[in-house]
Amino acid sequence: MVTRDEVVGRSTGKSTLVTERGPVMRFAEAVTETSPIYQRRDAAQAAGFDDIPVPPTWFFSAAGHWGAYPEDQPADAQPERNPTMEVIGELMAKGGMVLHGEQEFTYHKPVTVGQTIRSEGEVVDLYEKATGDRTMTFLVTETKYFDESGDVAVTSRMNLIHRS
Repeated sequence: MVTRDEVVGRSTGKSTLVTERGPVMRFAEAVTETSPIYQRRDAAQAAGFDDIPVPPTWFFSAAGHWGAYPEDQPADAQPERNPTMEVIGELMAKGGMVLHGEQEFTYHKPVTVGQTIRSEGEVVDLYEKATGDRTMTFLVTETKYFDESGDVAVTSRMNLIHRS
């Protein structure tokens, strides 16, 4: 088993993405967000935003998918080894199941359509808990999303759980 000391602090990857209007609008619809600020620039600006804001859980699905153009990615986007897959892959080989335990988003600043966002992720914890005759392993990662000025706009923390 990969140990806590081997993975905590290791990079889970970096990316650059352009926040695009179409995907933001479709995502808002998909999560049944009906506020006009997610559909119309005038409504967003009337609410005090520079442009249409991303919905709160946007970064769960956007990162690495929408607006992540190959030519914009940093040279060190992918670490040589992927600590998330190393830990989860090793656990899955033993059977059991993996659950997306929780995810939280802390917005330090609004993120709106048209912004270019840079992200950096890392493993922040790995621990186990006994549950009767089974063991649950928790892998916690954190990704920071930076705006064009280099300020942290969003911090996302995710917990994957493997139950043996």
